[in-house]
Amino acid sequence: MTRCRQIPAIVLLTLLGPAILTAYAAPNGEVLPSNAPALARLQPGEDLPGGEATQRRTHGANAYSLASANLDFVSEMDFKVGNGLFKRLWVSAPASTKSADGLGPIYNARSCQRCHLKDGRGHPPEGPDDNAVSMFLRLSIPPRDAVERGRIASGELKFVPEPTYGAQLQDFAIQGHAAEGRMVIAYENVTVSLNGGETVELRAPSYSVADLGYGPLHPQTMLSPRVAPQMIGLGLLEAIAEADILAWADPDDANGDGISGRASHVWSPLAGKAMLGRFGWKAGEASVDEQSQGAFAGDIGISTPLHPHGGGECTEAQTACRESLHGNEPDSGAPEADQTVVDLVNFYARNLAVPARRDPGDPEVLAGKALFHETGCAACHRPSFRTAPDAPQAELADQLIWPYTDMLLHDMGEGLADNRPEGMASGREWRTAPLWGIGLTPVVNGHDNLLHDGRARGVLEAILWHGGEAQAARDRVVALTPEQRARLIRFVESL
Repeated sequence: MTRCRQIPAIVLLTLLGPAILTAYAAPNGEVLPSNAPALARLQPGEDLPGGEATQRRTHGANAYSLASANLDFVSEMDFKVGNGLFKRLWVSAPASTKSADGLGPIYNARSCQRCHLKDGRGHPPEGPDDNAVSMFLRLSIPPRDAVERGRIASGELKFVPEPTYGAQLQDFAIQGHAAEGRMVIAYENVTVSLNGGETVELRAPSYSVADLGYGPLHPQTMLSPRVAPQMIGLGLLEAIAEADILAWADPDDANGDGISGRASHVWSPLAGKAMLGRFGWKAGEASVDEQSQGAFAGDIGISTPLHPHGGGECTEAQTACRESLHGNEPDSGAPEADQTVVDLVNFYARNLAVPARRDPGDPEVLAGKALFHETGCAACHRPSFRTAPDAPQAELADQLIWPYTDMLLHDMGEGLADNRPEGMASGREWRTAPLWGIGLTPVVNGHDNLLHDGRARGVLEAILWHGGEAQAARDRVVALTPEQRARLIRFVESL
């Protein structure tokens, strides 16, 4: 599919007054066929954002935790076993439960579910007693020599870990070991004025580390906060053909619309070559499998076939940590989470269903959809894809899906910058986050914290933090009337 830009098309007078709906044009200005669906109507399949895999059973507290609707009985059993492993609480080694020991020695959570709460979004700590297991700090330093610079340039290395503390700060440890430290967040209030006399108070965070357990951080350490994202639809995003994602990229802004999405290419140890990055806040992982195995090792300290060391993320500088007892099989050397465990967890992650839309045909929602396009939000939050017909899992293949992401990197401006490069992503770039299911976050997780560090409390605050390539779209939202902004937010929350 050719990357699109927008031109005025028809006027929806009854709902939007002067607001203009938009059709699509290719970068060379060629208008797409005139039978393209009008934004004033619900488009075919739009109410089922995950295609036939969409789950229609509930919009309650378990809305993110249901299986793809088109799985057969045997596959549903695999999903349920994977769910059990996703929730498994790991314990330190040695333990009588040989299949569940090997935790840490340093870690952020004891299970996958402890970060991805109810398979949904994490949140920043809400007070001194909140251990914030659903949020942590990434750590790295600038490349120190030509070798490291070359490895980063080639894609072989995504970043240089902090020499003592590694790639992320682990704030828990098993008995007899010290946690690495404690994340500290300070907020400064920023007031934004909107058209219509409204004001919004944003909170601008700054981050530091206290109670360091293994000596000082490298003086050039870069910190990047990350909350655990929702898990729905990962297998469908993985099933999109690479060519369809690349066709939307416009790294040099050839069409002059101010949007220059770039593909992230990362080294895939499973494939043994550079591949399109799809997962993680900066598109740093090529597959669900690599994302999952990396989380086992980094977040829980559990070894996997891809990360076989029993000490998890313990660095060479953490000698006692690396020499601690672990749960790898002494005879075979099998990791703590072996290939069977990894495969079942991956199957579960790939088949967490996208919930059906709520009230997608409501006139106010459709009015908000028109504004979503008119303000330019759809230039990055691409509405739809069709997954590849030859995708490995039949239930996820050839599905019309509506994730509202282009899967590309975009410069989001100084306000959202973490100033920490990762792979091909600069310190100002982030992958466009999928919006499907976003309106159910308060129902599932009891909060509406959004963005990579949860600073935004709701959709409007998230929009107001957009800068860089999204600055023009953000400013158009600011210029809307209060009624139009309410319709726009109503649409996003219906996704």
